Amino acid sequence: MHATIFSATTLGVDAHSIEVEVDIAFGMVNFFIVGLPDAAIKESTKRIETALKNSGIRLPTKRITVNLAPADLKKEGALFDLPIAVGILQASEHISMPLSFMHETLFLGELSLEGSIRSIKGTLAIAYDAARLGKKRLILPHHNAHEAALIEGLEIIGVSHITQLVNYLRGQGTIEPLHGSAHWVATRQEDQTLDFAQVKGQRQAKRALQIAAAGRHNILFVGPPGSGKTMLAKRLPTIMPPMTYREVLDTSKIYSICGKLDGQSLIVQRPFRDPHHTISQAGLVGGGSYPQPGEISLAHNGILFLDELTEFKRSTLEVLRQPLEEKTVRIARVHHSVYFPSNFLLVAALNPCPCGFWGDKRRTCTCTPQQIDRYIEKLSGPLLDRIDLQIGVESMTYDALKATQKEELSSQQLFEHITRALARQQARFGNDYQYNASMPSDMIASWCVLTPAAQTIVAKMFDVLKLSMRGYHKLLKVARTIADLEDSADIDAPHLQEAIMYRSLDRFLEKRGS
Repeated sequence: MHATIFSATTLGVDAHSIEVEVDIAFGMVNFFIVGLPDAAIKESTKRIETALKNSGIRLPTKRITVNLAPADLKKEGALFDLPIAVGILQASEHISMPLSFMHETLFLGELSLEGSIRSIKGTLAIAYDAARLGKKRLILPHHNAHEAALIEGLEIIGVSHITQLVNYLRGQGTIEPLHGSAHWVATRQEDQTLDFAQVKGQRQAKRALQIAAAGRHNILFVGPPGSGKTMLAKRLPTIMPPMTYREVLDTSKIYSICGKLDGQSLIVQRPFRDPHHTISQAGLVGGGSYPQPGEISLAHNGILFLDELTEFKRSTLEVLRQPLEEKTVRIARVHHSVYFPSNFLLVAALNPCPCGFWGDKRRTCTCTPQQIDRYIEKLSGPLLDRIDLQIGVESMTYDALKATQKEELSSQQLFEHITRALARQQARFGNDYQYNASMPSDMIASWCVLTPAAQTIVAKMFDVLKLSMRGYHKLLKVARTIADLEDSADIDAPHLQEAIMYRSLDRFLEKRGS
C-alpha cells in the first residue's frame, strides 16, 4: 500500500515542494524515514506513533517506509509530522482522499504526543509560494491559519487536533476554511514616546537623518559620549515612509521563517535592529548548518543600527560590504547556497577615539596618537565608502542649550518635507519601493543633472576628497535627494555643497594625518 502526500519546506526565503511518499508492506515491524531528514524529523517516528495511539488510531503492524523527496534536499524541523501521519493513514486506508485533493493540498504541522497540532515556522513563506508550487489549499495548525490567510487565492484549513483532521478528511466533520485576503493598511510609525522634538539642538544631525530617510542613504555619526548619537538614531523610524504591501510581505516572510512573528500576522512597521557589538559574524549575516537569517536580514526594509561601530570585530564588519552593495546576502554551503534579502538602511555611531573626547570642547582627550590610529584603523576604506552620510555630532554646551529654547521640529514636521522627495522618486523610478540610494549607476547621468555651478564644484572637489567612483556616485545620489527635498529638478551648487559637507570622516582622517 502506497500514498503520496505533499508538503513544503523553506530554503532561504523560498518554499520548495516536498513529496512525502509512504509505503506500508509486510515484513519486520519498523518505521523508517529517508530523504536527508534532520534529527527532529527522525524523532518524528515516536511522536507520530504516540500521537496516533493516543487519538485512538493504531498503526499497522507492518514495515512503514517514508521517503521525503527530493532526496538530495536537506529537510529540517517538525513540520513534516502531520503530512507523514496523513500519508500513513491514507496508505493504511484509515482515510480515503481523492487524488485531485491530495495534489492540490499542502500539509504542514507538528504533532504533540496527545495528538494536538502545534504551530510551525515559515508558514507565510510557504503560503506565499503555494501558487507557484501549483497548490490551492493548505492544511496546517490552527495557530498559523490567519498568517497563511494573508496570501490571496488560497484556501486555508486550520486544524487543532489530528482527530479533527481525520473526521474532516472522512467527511464526518466540517472545518470552515479561511480564504486568503490581505488585511493591511499602510501606516507610519507614530510612537508618542519617541519624537525628534525631544532632541535639543543637533539641527545638522537631524537634517542628515532627514536626507537618510528620504533617499535611503546609509549614515554614520561621529561624536563624544553623551552627544545624542543613539537618541537621534532611535528616532529615525518616526520619519521613515510607511511600508508598501510588497515590503510588508517580504519582511514578514523572514520573520516567519525565524519564528519571530510573535503572534503578529504581519510586520507592518519598519524593523529597527540594534545588535550588541559582541555579536558573531553568523549572528549578523546569518548562517548555521541549516542557514537562518541574521540581523541584516531581520532589518530588511528597515534600519540596522550599529552603535559603538569600532567595538565590532573588523572581520564581522567586513562581511557587510557585499550586502550593502547588492541588498542580499549569500550563505554558501557544500551542496547549496542560500540567499536572504538584506535591503536595510545602515545607521552607525562611533566615538572619535578610545576615550571618546578627541576634539571635544569640554573635555580633554587622554589618548595617544597611536591609540587613535589603531582605533580608526578598525574601519576599512571600502566599508566607509559604502556610507553615504558622515556627520559629526558635538556635545551640547549650556549656552547652546539655552539658545535652543524655541520649539524643536517634530517628527511629523520633518516627515512633511520627506514626502516631497518620496513623490519625486516615485515618479522617477515608477517603483513603489526604490530610492535614490539604489539608483542604477547607468542612470545617474540622466537623473543627476548638474547645473554649471554644481559642475564647477565637482571638478574642484573630486581630487580634494580623493573620491572613488563609488564615492562619487554616492555624492551625486545624496545631492539628488537634497534637491528632491527642495523640490528642484536639477542639482544646484547649494545641494552639492551640502552633500560634500557630509563627508566629515574623510576630513577627520585628513586632520589626524596632518
